[in-house]
Amino acid sequence: MTTVYSADTTIERHDAEPVNSAKVRKPLYEKRKKIFPKRAEGRFRQFKWLIMLVTLGIYYLTPWIRWDRGPYAPDQAVLIDLAGRRFYFFFIEIWPQEFFFVAGLLVMAGFGLFLVTSAVGRAWCGYACPQTVWVDLFLVVERAIEGDRNARMKLDAGPWTLAKVWKRVSKHAIWLFIAVATGGAWIFYFADAPTLLVNFVTLQAPPVAYITVAVLTATTYVLGGLMREQVCTYMCPWPRIQAAMLDESSLVVTYNDWRGEPRTRHAKKAIAAGESVGDCVDCNACVVVCPMGIDIRDGQQLECITCALCIDACDNVMDKLGKERGLIAYATLSDYAANMALATAGGTQPIAPARIRNADGAFSDRIRHFNWRVIFRPRTLFYFGVWSLAGLALVYALLSRERLDLNVIHDRNPQFVVESDGSIRNGYAVKVLNMIPEPRVITVSIEGMPGAVMKIAGYDTTDGRSVDIPADPDKVTALRVFVTLPKDKLSEAAEGFKIVAEDRQGHESRAYSAKFNMPGAR
Repeated sequence: MTTVYSADTTIERHDAEPVNSAKVRKPLYEKRKKIFPKRAEGRFRQFKWLIMLVTLGIYYLTPWIRWDRGPYAPDQAVLIDLAGRRFYFFFIEIWPQEFFFVAGLLVMAGFGLFLVTSAVGRAWCGYACPQTVWVDLFLVVERAIEGDRNARMKLDAGPWTLAKVWKRVSKHAIWLFIAVATGGAWIFYFADAPTLLVNFVTLQAPPVAYITVAVLTATTYVLGGLMREQVCTYMCPWPRIQAAMLDESSLVVTYNDWRGEPRTRHAKKAIAAGESVGDCVDCNACVVVCPMGIDIRDGQQLECITCALCIDACDNVMDKLGKERGLIAYATLSDYAANMALATAGGTQPIAPARIRNADGAFSDRIRHFNWRVIFRPRTLFYFGVWSLAGLALVYALLSRERLDLNVIHDRNPQFVVESDGSIRNGYAVKVLNMIPEPRVITVSIEGMPGAVMKIAGYDTTDGRSVDIPADPDKVTALRVFVTLPKDKLSEAAEGFKIVAEDRQGHESRAYSAKFNMPGAR
């Protein structure tokens, strides 16, 4: 229904209740009450469209991007090669022993989330969380087939006709297609995407691929299409953690009741009767666009994901009424408390719009408005500093890391062998890691114990101290190394020695300080 508020302005009032409000929600889980969010229009909705487009584009298209690494490495830009134990990200290649890079990225992600939350509340939840993005995508399909809010409510309450069956089947079929595409895109990160696609369609892919797609299809369809806001309310831990990240200077979506109350649906009559009237006309526009089914006018709530669609809806109403935008806006608790104190005479009186406005109707100069400098406060600077330090440490480690590595394990049994001439021989299991996608020749040698000689099984040595080993690209070359110390040189064993792997052309080398065991040694 509609209510007239001025001679030339008509504002539609929606008969809507916040079905997911904390005031009406049971303490334990209850059967879901359907929410039919109305499509919003405005700058925040446009920003959400942009984020959805970018994030879905990254997810679905990234496995198909090619990156030339030469003939000895895969050309998929982003690839998690579990069989080869490698992770490729454009020009970066991560080996298993370099997993600390992944740990560092997780640290950055954690502090990045803390930083965003302390600055702008649950912006991650409202814009970039996968649950939010896929729910938005499913809602696009739902609106395209069943119509906007009123049409969907009417269809849901109506009898099962052929048209209703067709719309529901079409909607769920497209949802399932999106869910299958979501699961399919995920498995393409773990194998060459074009090859896996052909094998998947021709039923020649590994069973784990089909199982993964089936699981992700089910979870995407159920969580994004059927459960929606229940995931955020009941399953996600972040709403319960975010309170520790917020302070009085954090930006959160806020209903400014210091200017909206007392609300009325008949402003002209109330003004004519000499009553105090706030800017809120109780049109419920903020309620009908909320995907979580809450009323932001009830204050901060666990369910609010700060998607800011209620801001768009309220701003549109304020524009029609010729009032200032910002009745619902991003605001800090400190600004809100200061303005509320002004509107209530320090909390001693009910809210009176006259206290926040001048005689000409404009806001008083004492009203506090958002100042972007509040973002740069000690807490956010601390989070940003830790986040930056972690990023710089990762960049430094990435740029300075060696692409040649050496692992040495002394034989445990026997620890030494006494030869017929009295010489002592020790055995070592040596692994040379060529961590670049190119073949190269690695010189394995020993340093120290001048009297010792080295022998590598399967390779000939001319000087008894070094051997040139061909190292396959991006592979581990396993060697059996035997070091022998003559009887008359056994005194050198106390000094120990080094096993060295060196790429003389690439000027890379790695050394391992080894012990030489012999009878009587401890």
